[in-house]
Amino acid sequence: MSRFEHDLETGTAGKAQQPPLKDYIAEVCELVGAEMERTLPAAWTVPVHLKEAMDYSLQAGGKRLRPLLVIAACEALGGSREAALPVAAAIEMVHTYSLIHDDLPAMDNDDYRRGQLTNHKVFGEATAILAGDALLTHAFYSVVQASRRHGIPADQVLSIVEDLAEMAGPRGMVGGQVADMEGEQGLTDLEQLQYIHLHKTGDLIVFSLLAGGRIAGADKKQLEALREFGTHIGLAFQVQDDILDLVGDEGKLGKKTGSDIKQQKVTYPYFIGLESSREEVKRLTDAARSAVLEGGFADNTRLLEIAGYLMARDH
Repeated sequence: MSRFEHDLETGTAGKAQQPPLKDYIAEVCELVGAEMERTLPAAWTVPVHLKEAMDYSLQAGGKRLRPLLVIAACEALGGSREAALPVAAAIEMVHTYSLIHDDLPAMDNDDYRRGQLTNHKVFGEATAILAGDALLTHAFYSVVQASRRHGIPADQVLSIVEDLAEMAGPRGMVGGQVADMEGEQGLTDLEQLQYIHLHKTGDLIVFSLLAGGRIAGADKKQLEALREFGTHIGLAFQVQDDILDLVGDEGKLGKKTGSDIKQQKVTYPYFIGLESSREEVKRLTDAARSAVLEGGFADNTRLLEIAGYLMARDH
């Protein structure tokens, strides 16, 4: 395939050459990290131990996928990156809170996350729980700053708040977490596993894309395209996680492999095998790309690149 044919297929023909995706990701991660460092107003009095526990997990690195999707979706529609940053930081807070709680002895009982000791191993269970609570609560404060600091219309921010409450709550991520805890090999079928993946992981990915679109003033068609894109890559992302838990590099993953088997959790490879799971990741990624190509975006380049990056990731 020629470069021109590639550009036609990916929707980038005739568009200015952009920096490589890895540079774009690094740039966004740096901006989001800086936004999170200043997210607690200096005038607030916050217990030092609580702030340390919040920062410990929030600044522990990771892929920053959800903030990246907020920014990429916003920019795909010609929106302001600066206005999107408070919402990008907010979704990383929600994601981080979920990881802190996931790692607790009452849930997954993990010792390591992102290559370092889990929050409760450093700060104790009580402080870890409260740090997670604080991150979840403060995320909504951060979302509102898109309006307070950057002038995004209140009705658009209200929709973002509503989406976050829905997709992070009982119908969304938390519901998926409960279903995941209840799922055991031989007791959960493939349809139930898909429910777990779509909600425990996928809903925050869908939220991130919708939020970026709303900041940029997306219309109904564009929001539906972002929702479809997010649903497909969210499921593909988790199927790839299932694969990496079997064959991934522990050094790159930052945690032990084989944890799903140890905890008797159902996975896509458990049901359909490793190769069929890889084929499913490709099918879902192709469907996601199709949604973007038909979405009517000003520039779909980064979203298409991110879809390919997620399919090929090894950590």
